[in-house]
Amino acid sequence: MKNPVFQAIAEAARTGEPVALGIITGVKGSSPQKIGAKALFYGDGRIKGTLGGGCLEAEIQQRAIQSLRSGQASTFDLLLDHDFGWDDGLICGGKVFGLILPNPERVGAGFWTDLAERSSTLSWGVKPDFSIIRFNSDSALAGFQNTETPKHRSTAPLSPDWLYHETVTPSCALWIAGAGHIAQAVAPLALQLDFAVTVFDDRPALANHQFFPGEVTLQADVWERLATLPLPAVPSFALIVTRGHRHDALVLKDWIHKGFLFLGMIGSSRKARTIFEHFIDEKIATAYELQKVACPVGIKIRSQSVPEIAVSIMAQFIDKRSELVFQKAHSPADQVELV
Repeated sequence: MKNPVFQAIAEAARTGEPVALGIITGVKGSSPQKIGAKALFYGDGRIKGTLGGGCLEAEIQQRAIQSLRSGQASTFDLLLDHDFGWDDGLICGGKVFGLILPNPERVGAGFWTDLAERSSTLSWGVKPDFSIIRFNSDSALAGFQNTETPKHRSTAPLSPDWLYHETVTPSCALWIAGAGHIAQAVAPLALQLDFAVTVFDDRPALANHQFFPGEVTLQADVWERLATLPLPAVPSFALIVTRGHRHDALVLKDWIHKGFLFLGMIGSSRKARTIFEHFIDEKIATAYELQKVACPVGIKIRSQSVPEIAVSIMAQFIDKRSELVFQKAHSPADQVELV
């Protein structure tokens, strides 16, 4: 999924339209947005993205439009207290820090297009003089203390050499086994939620773009061949929703040994117990390996319709992605003041 703010800056660069970029670089306490939130402000009042809405965003928008007039970048820190936000209901009580960067489009369309496309891991940042640069995250961040390899979008603890830093990586992968009605409902929702979706099935009549958006990758072949395909080099998740218990078990037999962070499988608790006991008895998988499999998949929202089931499933995958990818990519220092 392309980053809409970066896309908009690239478009502004191509058309020559002046814009101002607002970024939240740090928070203390409760706030309506997190570190790394961005909004692009136009001279005619349009906004792309969000910094939290309400009076917070309105205040930053005023400053952003002023920065377009003056050409001067600036920092901000706003206390979201009773006096600041009561009229708009924004009384979080926290403090928000950030940057306002006029004319980021002058860096060039190519710079922002590369970040928007997210086809590879890229790092960029803002120096104390408000210059915007891109750099090699492995060699150019000597002042940073975060030694963990970023797994998605992350901000590292800042040294005095930086006002802001961000590493942008490709979307997490979601592999879906089965191209039936559940997969057809889950796939477009997963795309909207920033997963790179691939659907697998041994029925070409179903695994085609008549039933799936064009952005979904489709793999139609016998399961024995499909099982040999390697995972992409990004954090990967799996959903097994084939046409029956036998096919589900066939896929799980192979996918349990791939490097998925989390697997969900449609079915009942009885089905899970039966398959898991068989896998352990036959030494197909260990109890430890099976711990990363959720069956029944999805959070409990009393879902009945196919769209409701899809929402239930993706809610669990969002939660697992946050737990297993995003939180690991951020150090505790990312949750406090960064400026």
